[in-house]
Amino acid sequence: MNGVASHKILSRTQLSVALLAGTMLSAPLMAQDIVPPTVPAPTTPAAEAAPAASTIQSITVTGNQRLEAQTILSYLRLRVGQTYDRAVLDQALKDLAATELFKDFQITDNNGALQIQVTENPVINRVILEGNKRLKEDKIRPEIKLAPRQIFTRSKVRADVARIIELYKRQGRFAATVEPKMVSLDQNRVDVVFEINEGPKSKVRQINIIGNEKFSDGDLKDEMATKETGLLTILSSNTSYDPDRLAYDQQKLRLFYLTNGYADFRVISAVAELTSNKQDFIITYVVEEGERYKFGDVDVKSELRDFQPEMLKSLLPMKTGDWYDAKLVEDTVESLSETAGLFGYAFADINPEFRRNPDDRTMDITFNVAESPRTYVERIDVNGNTLTHDKVVRREFRLNEGDAFNSFGVKRTENRINSLGYFQENLEIERKEGSAPDRIILETNVEEKPTGELSLSAGFSSIENFLLQASIRQRNFRGLGQQLQASVNYSSYSKSVELGFTEPYLFDRNISVGGSVYRRDLNSFNFIDNDRRTTFEQVTTGFQINAGVPLTEFLSFFGRYSLNYDDVTLDRDIYFFGDQCDPLVAGRYLCDAIGKRTTSLVGFTLAYDDRDNRIRPTRGQSASISQDFAGLGGSVKYVRTRLAASKHFNLGSRFILNISAEGGYIHPFGSAPTPTSDKVRLTDRFFLGEPQMRGFDIRGVGPRVIRYAATYDPANPVIDTSNDNRGQIDDALGGRAYYQGRLELDIPLGTGAKELGLRPSIFLDVGSVWSVKRPTLTTLEDFRDTRDGVPGSGLYKFLCRNASTGVTQFADETTTTTNGVTTGTGQYTTCPTGFSALAPFEERFFGDTWMPRVAIGAGVNWNSPFGPFRIDFAYALRKEEGDDTKRFSFNVGTQF
Repeated sequence: MNGVASHKILSRTQLSVALLAGTMLSAPLMAQDIVPPTVPAPTTPAAEAAPAASTIQSITVTGNQRLEAQTILSYLRLRVGQTYDRAVLDQALKDLAATELFKDFQITDNNGALQIQVTENPVINRVILEGNKRLKEDKIRPEIKLAPRQIFTRSKVRADVARIIELYKRQGRFAATVEPKMVSLDQNRVDVVFEINEGPKSKVRQINIIGNEKFSDGDLKDEMATKETGLLTILSSNTSYDPDRLAYDQQKLRLFYLTNGYADFRVISAVAELTSNKQDFIITYVVEEGERYKFGDVDVKSELRDFQPEMLKSLLPMKTGDWYDAKLVEDTVESLSETAGLFGYAFADINPEFRRNPDDRTMDITFNVAESPRTYVERIDVNGNTLTHDKVVRREFRLNEGDAFNSFGVKRTENRINSLGYFQENLEIERKEGSAPDRIILETNVEEKPTGELSLSAGFSSIENFLLQASIRQRNFRGLGQQLQASVNYSSYSKSVELGFTEPYLFDRNISVGGSVYRRDLNSFNFIDNDRRTTFEQVTTGFQINAGVPLTEFLSFFGRYSLNYDDVTLDRDIYFFGDQCDPLVAGRYLCDAIGKRTTSLVGFTLAYDDRDNRIRPTRGQSASISQDFAGLGGSVKYVRTRLAASKHFNLGSRFILNISAEGGYIHPFGSAPTPTSDKVRLTDRFFLGEPQMRGFDIRGVGPRVIRYAATYDPANPVIDTSNDNRGQIDDALGGRAYYQGRLELDIPLGTGAKELGLRPSIFLDVGSVWSVKRPTLTTLEDFRDTRDGVPGSGLYKFLCRNASTGVTQFADETTTTTNGVTTGTGQYTTCPTGFSALAPFEERFFGDTWMPRVAIGAGVNWNSPFGPFRIDFAYALRKEEGDDTKRFSFNVGTQF
């Protein structure tokens, strides 16, 4: 057989790269190049036509570089000694084309000596993405099949282009285009470049609904996940077109109508049209509403011996004559399934049987509970935990392998695992059929999340100025569920450091133990003429150990012991006269607080908690009673009692309402430090304010003494009681009793805001602290000079303060000399050298009342890229004279 048979996959001009002025230019792969080639039949001159069949004498391969000749021959059906004709050579060409390994190849026949000449496809050196900004490379690369050191083929290029465009369509960018280019290199290598034009995001410009008469377009659009683009949906990602969301919206429409009694509703068509510029979609729904139905006869039939139909029927939520509600029927099936699960029937078959009555437009329903075997737990599988030990998850299970199945136990297990905070939110335990019909496998697929927390809280106070808190906590230390924490608090008001450790399961038993050591420095201060002055300093050093055991599934008991050493001091140069605290300068309440004492305290807490999630609950309640007895040794004796309760309501549509309340009282034992002071020391009393009660400053609620300065005129002193006077001294005294209540509603936002991690809420805080013995106050009359033995006569004295030492004393009396005789004038306005005059003052007592303080406000939690962020704005609706209010606070943290 004579002649030449040849076929080319790509033309040489399209695959060549020119060097122009030292610059490598790339030739684009045009659209017409990326089409399956046709294989021409081998041709021979008519004058030298081959016989009908000949024998192959030899086969040689030329042009191959990377591929062995035998490898190439293995793709063909040609063998030496076999007969061949034109059809055999045609098939050989097709076989070479199918390998996609060659850009040029041909077969030459010389009287049975076949020569196969090939030009191999290049090897890919690099795959380059250009123009992708909205979709990062780490999202595109895993979808691309082309890779370095692979053989370049056009089919792979076409497939990768399609994959990239599909990725952009999923992002709502239907106008995206991808142009592949190839840059030839030496040694038969190429760089493949995908030039991407992302285009604008395709939005849903308009949603049209045809056929709706009972409900308006707006009502139906509110039910859809897809939203029309506009100002109100600027943060939402649901304004982009998504075919899956289009199908979901059809189900949402159907559910909405079925919930409202329209049992015959159907969506006739749903069409999404892309505008000519490929930037917007117009979606059109054609619906048929049908007639509205009511519930007819509702019945239950059960083949399970533990299910009594009469009892179950009385518990059904729907009644004859109510509007038909498909969601209610679905919830009833789920409720019956859960009830069956309580009796051990994990796979109870409950089928609602519907009988439509078009004449009177009623729907009869019979819930058929089919017979099924009791189910037992064959195996519990825990998957996905790479850091957390298996036992940490398994010990939260309320079912063991071999136990009878119980749906309540499964639900409770889910809640307990979610409350750990180690894994993804809303974890669910899957139920799978076991090796027998009465066996079930409980499979828990967890996805671990960071359990380390670095928290930073910052704020600004009118009293403290800037304040900062930092804490680091690992809630799953070593993957054993242990908790290790350290915290530091710094502000002009207080400084503290604390280290703590908790083991939740001691020796793998359900007994928690823990402890902490701490040092707290508290500096109470005020301002005199814009100068900050410390009133008292309290240094507390101590430790606490605690232990807890569960009494029932929801009830737990906790015990604790702590030992504290307190040292309360005042500046001796300012507040002391000789070796005694001067109440005229410091105030009786501060003088009573100073001293060193030891507090040995033993206490307990009895707590009930059935919330579905302790970290972010959506339903359930908690309550606790705590008592601490100080007096088991030490120098302080009292009993402190606290009560607290909260309840969470799921209002539907992701609205969560939280109602909480707490209160406490301290009952002292023994005598007061002095006859005029309260039996409960200042440092042991309750205080209320930020952060417990938003809208008020730190210790901003409750009894307090405010000292107002007077003018310098000794004959007619005037007290300045303006609230913004920085010269006044404001000292919170706290109280023996307090209460606090909170009403907070979490408000869901659209999908876009939810994706950003925004969770806003509105709140109302109520509270008060009161019950303290009225302190001995210093009045303006205490500064009157006594003349002729009559108290309160004469003029006012002035105080003098040494700016360098802080020593305070009365001013010297002004004297006059007549005929060599020096007499006092009754005016105390002359200060010694180095001292400056301070006006007299008057102390006033405020806030000792149980009347509530009320604040309202709004806040938002944001899971920002740098960590959780909380900001609150609050306004005090009701306050008492002397209370300190505050409008704004925020805190920020991060996780690792």
